[in-house]
This record gives sequence, structure tokens and C-alpha cells, in this order.
Amino acid sequence: MRSLTVCAALEPDELRRLADILQTMRVDSSQTLFSEGDAADALYNVTAGTVKLYKLLPDGRRQITGFLVTGDFLGLAVNESYAYTAETVTTTTLCRFPRRKMETLLDEFPKMQRRLFSMASNELAAAQDQMLLLGRKTAKEKICSFLLMLSQRAARRGHKDNPVFVPMSRADIADYLGLTTETVSRTFTQLKTSGAISLQEGNKILIADMDVIYDMAEGS
Repeated sequence: MRSLTVCAALEPDELRRLADILQTMRVDSSQTLFSEGDAADALYNVTAGTVKLYKLLPDGRRQITGFLVTGDFLGLAVNESYAYTAETVTTTTLCRFPRRKMETLLDEFPKMQRRLFSMASNELAAAQDQMLLLGRKTAKEKICSFLLMLSQRAARRGHKDNPVFVPMSRADIADYLGLTTETVSRTFTQLKTSGAISLQEGNKILIADMDVIYDMAEGS
């Protein structure tokens, strides 16, 4: 797990310095870590579980901008306040770093600074992928792309890529993909009826044929 986190770039003595400032947290599901507009006084590294990030639109609608899992970093802020709300989807464990102390260590450990920059670059790439999902794809293409994203993310972390673990609610998926909850449920039913997927216990979805899901995601 450490190879996926910000700690991967550090030597043993540097890890000890980092351990001196971190706090390990275990947070139940559906709990808010911080809200949009709160003072950005800490950074977090997810070590287990799933966290969703979202913004509230002026009319009260919610746009989920990402789902974070093991190894992902959150809480980076350009200004003095958080630009989004972070809430746990499942029971989650995290490392919490006081922002000021972390900034001091980043000045001392350029390798960790580069690691954070790399992780931020990955976030940007994920945001660009989501823009494509929201702007150009049909509901079925969005759902298939979402399943592939979760599958590929699991594989990168050394887990099985199929069946796909989907801990998010249908409402969460809808708010991430720019769909209604009803459309998400209907699309999953269509995919199930066609034999492309099957629903399993433990919030898992078995993909019958990855190539077929990939073709659907690409509109083929």
C-alpha cells in the first residue's frame, strides 16, 4: 500500500520524520472529512476505503468530481480554504498531516514534493477524462466507462479487476456522471438483461466480457 501513497518517495529516516507529524484516522461511512470553504488546515492520504469529493451548485444540486481510494491524496489547496467537500463512501482509514508542518517537510524533501506533483498531475488527467464523460457520451457509454475506470484502478493497486467493486450508491454514480438516479438504475438493468454484466453480493459487478464493455464505452 505504501508504494501507492505520497510516502513512496521517502527514505527510512525521512519516513520517520513524516510519521512524527501524521495522525492515523478511521472514519465511518457517510462522514464529512471537511466541507467546501473550511479552512484548509490539513492534508490526507487514503490508506483504505473510498472517499467522494463534491461541490454544491448554486441551485442546490451536487456534482461529484471524483472518488478516491487507497493511495490517493486529498486536501491540497491553492488558497486558505478547501475548494470542495470530502465525504467517506465506506469506512475509511487515512493519514492526516497538518498543512503547515507538511509544507515545511516538503521544502526539506524535494522527492516528496515531486511525488505530490505527480499525484496532482494524475488528478488533472482524471478530471479531463470526467469532462469527456459528462460532455460527449450517452448514458450507457458513461456507465461502461465508469465500470472500466473502477476495474483499471483496482488492477493498478494489485486487486482483481473483475468482478468490479462498486461501493457507491446509484445516486452517487448519477451525480458523478451527470445523470439521474433513475437513468443509472435503468442502464444497469439494461446491461444486466443483455448479459453484459451480472450483479453479485458485496457491491460487486461481474463483467461478462471486457471487450464488449470497452466497445460500449467507446460507442462502437
